[in-house]
Amino acid sequence: FGPKNKIKEKIAHVLRHHCHETYIINTTNLSSLLPHQFSSHTTSLSFSHFFSLPHFLSLFHLFIFFKRIKMGKAEGQEHPIPATGLAARDSSGVLSPFNFSRRETGEKDVRFRVLYCGICHTDLHMAKNDWGNSIYPLVPGHEIVGVVTEVGNKVQKFKIGDNVGVGCMVGACHSCENCNNNLENYCPNMILTYSAKYHDGTVTYGGYSDHMVADEHYVVRIPDGLPLDAGAPLLCAGITVYSPLKYYGLDKPGTSVGIVGLGGLGHVAVKFAKAMGANVTVISTSINKKEEALKKLGADSFLVSRDQDQMKAAMGTFDGIIDTVSAVHPLLPLIGLLKSHGKLIMVGAPEKPLELPVFPLLMGRKLVAGTCFGGMKETQEMIDFAAKHNITADIELIPVDYVSTAMERLARADVKYRFVIDVGNTLKSSY
Repeated sequence: FGPKNKIKEKIAHVLRHHCHETYIINTTNLSSLLPHQFSSHTTSLSFSHFFSLPHFLSLFHLFIFFKRIKMGKAEGQEHPIPATGLAARDSSGVLSPFNFSRRETGEKDVRFRVLYCGICHTDLHMAKNDWGNSIYPLVPGHEIVGVVTEVGNKVQKFKIGDNVGVGCMVGACHSCENCNNNLENYCPNMILTYSAKYHDGTVTYGGYSDHMVADEHYVVRIPDGLPLDAGAPLLCAGITVYSPLKYYGLDKPGTSVGIVGLGGLGHVAVKFAKAMGANVTVISTSINKKEEALKKLGADSFLVSRDQDQMKAAMGTFDGIIDTVSAVHPLLPLIGLLKSHGKLIMVGAPEKPLELPVFPLLMGRKLVAGTCFGGMKETQEMIDFAAKHNITADIELIPVDYVSTAMERLARADVKYRFVIDVGNTLKSSY
């Protein structure tokens, strides 16, 4: 058992005092009761013990001891503050009620009651371990908003009663070049809001839960007037499209910007690009979304990517294109739409590699790039911009007990355009 002295002492005590030649019990596969970090020190724990019947209870206590250790570590009970939420237990992705714990409020921590949490497509992928990096039990959710209930004694930016949010990350190294440039999202040691290891070695849990605690550096102030429910998805979807529009210079008035895909990311991208003054074209495979794009979202034009005549007429007319599609799709037609020096920025995450033709890039000095949400300074800037320009996500507000159905619908792209969980009103809190 390596350095786990408490366990060794417990076993030694039971075996020393309660093992006699009276009855025989085969205790097999006790290693399965140990948490992963202990079982790594154990090659085999299958053995036979001789003990007297009156002392059977002591061995039973040993069993409970192992079980308690396993449950305490594997089921998220490392911390003192009880929490409740929804978790996936395995790659089936099925979500069910989950009691766990969160850390005490540290000196720089902000604790808040979760009121709303958006459902991102990433949540679906992570619940099913589609990318191979999920840690179970997994509590999804990184579009989290609520109201502050407690702050640490060194917190400077927030007070009890403030409306706040937490997005895609809760930690970074704060010493690398990216962190020093307010790009914590590109830190090699960036810590995701859920299914990651925090500084103390424990697993992070997301916003499908009753309350949240985070270092104030990773907490965003939600401005007065911005609806909390429809504002929640901006903490992922909003910053994911806002950041490339700014970084790649597509935020200038009169810039010709294409938005590929009109889903959770795409519809927010249209709103931000329009507010920045761009001339916005929605690019979609289906003409069915034309009226929605033009009349409701305010796009200037609509381009059907399967219509060869339309695509030919639009060749070489875009300064930049934000590609939000997460399914496998051809890039060559989109590259053809770019002007010389144009930029195709990928924000969707297809599960399989895409084919990238190089020659069209050479002939126009065109760029294909990617981006991953944004740093904390830019995220606050985005939220403030959204509040100023009345930008919110188009949402379907759902109760906690509808989340599994919502996940199934999300997999079919059956939502306009973002599910948001009404956590505050529909999840029974343990906090």
